[in-house]
This record gives sequence, C-alpha cells and structure tokens, in this order.
Amino acid sequence: MFPVVPERALLELARTEGGPDTLALLVRDQDTRRLLLLRAVLDAAEAAERSVCTAAQKARLREDWALLTEADRLPAADAPGPERRPGHATTRGTHEAPRGSRSTPTAADALPGAPGGRVAADAPPGARGGRAAADVPTRAGAGASPSVAHARFANLARARLFHPLTGPWARSCLRGLDAAPGPADGERARRLRRDLAHFSAIAAVVAAGAGIPFSTRLTARAGVLALPSLGALHTARSGDVPVDVTCAEGRLVLRQADAPDVTVHLESGVGAWSGALAWTPAHALPGLTPTAPPLPLDDLDPYRELPDGPAHGNLRTPLALDDAERKRWLQAWSGTALALRSGGRQRLAEADALLRCLVPLETPPDVGTGRGSCSATRREAFGALLSSTPPDSVTLAATLVHELQHAKLAALSDLVTLHRAGPEARYFAPWRTDPRPYDGLLQGTYSHLAMAAFYQRRALVSGLPDRDWAWAQHARYRAQVGAALPALVGSSDLTVRGRRFVDEMACAHERMAEHPAPRGHVARAQAYVASARALWTRRHASALPPSNG
Repeated sequence: MFPVVPERALLELARTEGGPDTLALLVRDQDTRRLLLLRAVLDAAEAAERSVCTAAQKARLREDWALLTEADRLPAADAPGPERRPGHATTRGTHEAPRGSRSTPTAADALPGAPGGRVAADAPPGARGGRAAADVPTRAGAGASPSVAHARFANLARARLFHPLTGPWARSCLRGLDAAPGPADGERARRLRRDLAHFSAIAAVVAAGAGIPFSTRLTARAGVLALPSLGALHTARSGDVPVDVTCAEGRLVLRQADAPDVTVHLESGVGAWSGALAWTPAHALPGLTPTAPPLPLDDLDPYRELPDGPAHGNLRTPLALDDAERKRWLQAWSGTALALRSGGRQRLAEADALLRCLVPLETPPDVGTGRGSCSATRREAFGALLSSTPPDSVTLAATLVHELQHAKLAALSDLVTLHRAGPEARYFAPWRTDPRPYDGLLQGTYSHLAMAAFYQRRALVSGLPDRDWAWAQHARYRAQVGAALPALVGSSDLTVRGRRFVDEMACAHERMAEHPAPRGHVARAQAYVASARALWTRRHASALPPSNG
C-alpha cells in the first residue's frame, strides 16, 4: 500500500532538497495516510458502544459522509466533459437520513473503510476506480510538479479532507471514540459531541462549494459556528447553539433562535462574505506562484491549537487576526516568493508543493523584537505551518524553509525507518539548552542544515542588501550542524538506509566549504558553539553518559 522510497529520492531529501517526483511521493503518501485515519474514525464510531457513540451520532456520521460522497462524485468546475449539474434539493436533519432524488446510501457505499466497503486507500469517499488525489491533472505553478502542487484543489471534497487541520480533528475523534464503554464523564462526552458536530460542518462546506442544495442543522461550539474555509458565525447566545443552515444558489442562510438570519455569499476558493456583523470571513494569502491557489491564513479553525506538552514550549495560543495583524502578514508574504527563490530554486518549489495553510500564533513575550519570530509544525497536520506574525519577508521565507524540513523528514520517517534509537534525551544540540533524544537531534540538525544552505545561497547573490547578515546566519547554522553531526553519524542505532541518509547530510555540510563565509563570521560562530557546549556540559554532562564528544 505504501510506496518504496527510491535511493535517488532518499539522497535528495538527505541534502534537504527534493525534486517534483520526490515531493509528489511524500504528498501522496501523507494524503493516503489521512484517508486511512478517516477510515479509522469511521470504523471506531461504528464499533463504539452506545454509551460512547450513540446511534443518533452514528447515523449523523453516515449522513455527513453520504453528502461528502455526493460532492466528490461531481466533476470539478473546470473539468472537461458533460456540463456539471448541482444535485437535487435534499433536506437533511440532525437524525434523519437523506431524502429526495437520492436513495439512502449504505455505510459501504458512503464511507471509506466501512464494513463491506471497497474504497481504495488513496481514493476519496465514495470513489470507485478513481485516481489518487495527487494524480489529478492540473496546471501547476512555476517550479512545481503538476501532480503535487495544486491537484488537491481540483476536487472540493478531497481538498477539504486533505486540509491539514482535519488531522487534529480526526485524532481528537479517535481519542474520544477509544474510550472504555460505560457512562462517559462530562468533559469527554462534550468533546466527542463537538468533534462529531464539526464534521457535519465540514460536510456542509463541501456540499455548498459543490453546488448541492441542502438544509441541515449544525451546532455552534461555545457560541461560534466555524465553517472551514468559509468563515465563522458568532451566535447570539453562548454555549453550544443549534444553527439551521440552508444552501441554495451560492448562498447560505444561517438561522438561530432569537437572532436575525445571516445570509452568507460563497466566493470561489477561500472565504465567503456577508453584511452581518455576526459573520467573520475566512482569509487567505495570494498563491506563492502566479497560478497557485490562495493559501488559507486560518485563524478560525477550532483545531488549530497546539496540544499541551513540552514539545512546543509556550507556542500554544492561536491568534485571531485584526486588520493591522492581517496587513502585516500580507506585507511579509508579498516578498516571500522572491526571498525563497534567492535561497535556492528548490525552496520555492517545495513550499509551493507542501504548504497548505498558515496558522497565526501569538508572539511569546520572550521572542523579542527585530527579526524575532516563533513557529512550529504538527506531525498530524501535514502541510500546516504555525507562526507568529513575521516581521519581514526574509524571516517568513526562512521560517518556511526551517519548518518544511520538519514536515519532509516526518513524512519520510513514515516511509523509511532511519534509526532505532530510544527516546532518552542525552545529546548536545547547540540550539537547545536541554539534552535531546536522537530523533530530536536528527530533526533539528536536518532543519539547520537547510537553513545553512538557504543563507549561503542568499549570501552568494550579488547586490543583496543584507548579504553580510546572510553570511553571519550561514556561518552560525553551519557551525551548529557541524557540532551535531558526529553524534548522528556515529550512532550504532542507524539502519542501513538511515546511515546513507546521515552520511549524505554530512557530505552536503562538507560541500558548503567550497564557498566559505568570511573568517570573522566563522570565528564568531565557532566561539558561539563552543560557549554553548561548555554551558551545556556544566549543566548536564555529569548526569548523562557520553553522547557526541
């Protein structure tokens, strides 16, 4: 089911690069895994005891998947062939099966992975004999593969299911459905109820975009009904509020008790507008390349928050953008493609192929001013990049380079076992004050290697205003990588393919010496790493076995 990574692709990725075919492989595999995750949600719901997932909740889940199936079967708006016709009007209630011109689909027909279903793992719900999402032919932006960069936007149902933040939603559903049978505690039951209600909103958005008329009842969460990629309705009452939604002729009518109706007009792509103050539209940034679709700047999705735990430090607070913050994002974004290209042509191509949405974060107080920013990725949200408001285009481009390496290496690690090291945190990393586990050291070294290459390419561009600063950044990142590589290369926990990977990383690091930074920058970088090692040793070495010298 999962593809084999060719040696050529493995070495490309080890150099922090990746041609169109290599990026396509990673994207297709991650999309396949997303559909398998959704299958797991459906199977878990069907198998759950009624005390965990009620019969009404299961019926609504089937109903929502039936609506997604209908939307998926419609051809794309720009597809060749017979004229696309919206589905007949269909009335849908919270607990009733679809009525109208459609016969009620069975679980096997509507749900991938349902008992008796034969949906391919890389096909959308309801597809029969269709191609994988990444195989749909579309026009691609410059420097990107047609099969990777924008094919996922050719079909609204697939685009919504492959949206990064459906990953955290699915994981949350599985946690709720995996509970032991018996009376559910209030918080767990409320969370699962909200999770399943959110999927109803996803299905409604897909159907609306596909031109399918419908009426349904959705539930606002804590006074906010989030309609992914369209916007959010702020209800008149707080708490979980029912909202009746009717869709016809490109408009949604949102009706709640004791409040005026809100009419929302759909736009092509991301967003929907309304004159009502209760409606907040979703926002997007222009595509990185002239033919790329808009990139969602998602400050509304309820699943955009980072989970608790030490992995993300204090980066947990998503930011709801005001007009000033949105303008700062747009200003930084406007020069990001040029900044990426100056750091290597492949940097723009990989961002165009892999990046699916940006999630704004609040800037922690310890980040400081100037070119400071903070960012993160989430393994379960492939294609999403979370970042504080960037101060300028170069900083945002560097953030993309850094975080997309984490996404690439995580995707590769799903396909190839690179090492069998345990989780013990005992390695020195010059960019951290705490000991790191082997996998964390590999992740950090890999992203720092890409940053060293990015800034070296920029420093080699003649006439660049901040060329000296780029050399300083390159020298610092390269020195940090040089200090971490011995532990990676010398590990006995590497697999055969993992050794090929880290050896190629070391070769890429050595090749950078062909264009050295000015000696002053190199000396300062080496002194910085030596100081960081000395401080780390005083704090941790006595309690840890020898790691990287």
